[in-house]
Amino acid sequence: MGFLADALSRVKPSATIAMTQKARELKASGVDVISLSVGEPDFDTPDHIKEAAIDAIRRGETKYPPVSGINPLREAIVKKFKRENGLDYKVSQTIVGTGGKHVIYNALLATLNPGDEVVIPRPYWVSYPEMVILCGGTPVFADTDMAHDFKLQPEELERVITGKTKWIILNSPSNPSGAAYTRDEMKKITDVLMRHPQVWVLTDDMYEHLTYGDFEFVTPAQVEPGLYERTLTMNGVSKAYAMTGWRIGYAAGPEPLIKAMDFVQGQQTSGASSISQWAAVAALDGTQEHLARFKAAFQERRDLVVSMLNQSNGLKCPTPEGAFYVYPSCADLIGKTTETGKTIGSDEDFVTELLQAEGVAAVHGSAFGLGPNLRISYATSNKTLEEACRRIQRFCGSLR
Repeated sequence: MGFLADALSRVKPSATIAMTQKARELKASGVDVISLSVGEPDFDTPDHIKEAAIDAIRRGETKYPPVSGINPLREAIVKKFKRENGLDYKVSQTIVGTGGKHVIYNALLATLNPGDEVVIPRPYWVSYPEMVILCGGTPVFADTDMAHDFKLQPEELERVITGKTKWIILNSPSNPSGAAYTRDEMKKITDVLMRHPQVWVLTDDMYEHLTYGDFEFVTPAQVEPGLYERTLTMNGVSKAYAMTGWRIGYAAGPEPLIKAMDFVQGQQTSGASSISQWAAVAALDGTQEHLARFKAAFQERRDLVVSMLNQSNGLKCPTPEGAFYVYPSCADLIGKTTETGKTIGSDEDFVTELLQAEGVAAVHGSAFGLGPNLRISYATSNKTLEEACRRIQRFCGSLR
């Protein structure tokens, strides 16, 4: 009998974390590396949020917080969902966790039994299937393609739902593709779900505020009120408020589910950092002026990266509606040979050789369940992105 849990043998390490760490190590050894592998805004947390945290420290808000979150933050969450999404929740229907990942994990841990299936559209954030497996469930993948902008089609969703399906995880805008569902597209998905009352909906709305142009963000329970009683709407302050290190995610949903998640969290981590929670109150209740600045900068970066990647030999890059990622296809480069004589046999080979040859770190699409693609984060400066894209163009042009 082995000492470690058998479940660990079925779980893959995070490819995004692995590539980011590899880039850090190369940079520390003196290599000129540009990392486009990390999903983190390069902006600083807005000052009014930092000041709220400092004020909380000075007030002595440094004791154990309630497991589900401090009441002012839960009240701010209720107001946020009403103000921005038209969703009515009570404070008792909300919960705060140590980041969005923690909230999702607790929801799955509180609900999954062996044999329960969770539908995950691919490409997916790398942690979704691994969390399902760790919680005893079975991930079932629904396919998308570039022709439909990596958005789940209702026919495919209908195909993968079975009597064992307990959840579907919907992420819009998407990590890794940046794809986001319009109201009409989301309605087609929710229409399918209305025909399958055993399926609950777990939304990951972390990139809600990072959509571009005239795109209107919607979340499933907003589009289809009939799903309200079986939807957990998850969000957080990491991306839109540049608060990745503060580690605050939150969700709202049916009270029995929230109570079950509270029960799990009470035996796991207890409440999230009290100081971070007070900062999150300021984020949700305070001025939102920085959002327009963030969005304008990210949209400019997106357009720059899409244009330059599409000028690279062999890459095809669609224009995503949101988040800060692009997901270009490198299919036309599979089978090509590098200047050092190595054959590009997969998207993982592509990103490995790109890092070695040009010092640009990206993440292979197969890690997100769909290749041959690569995920590139444009959450860095225009100058850095221009240099990175020039290196990518040079690498693609060197393949024979």
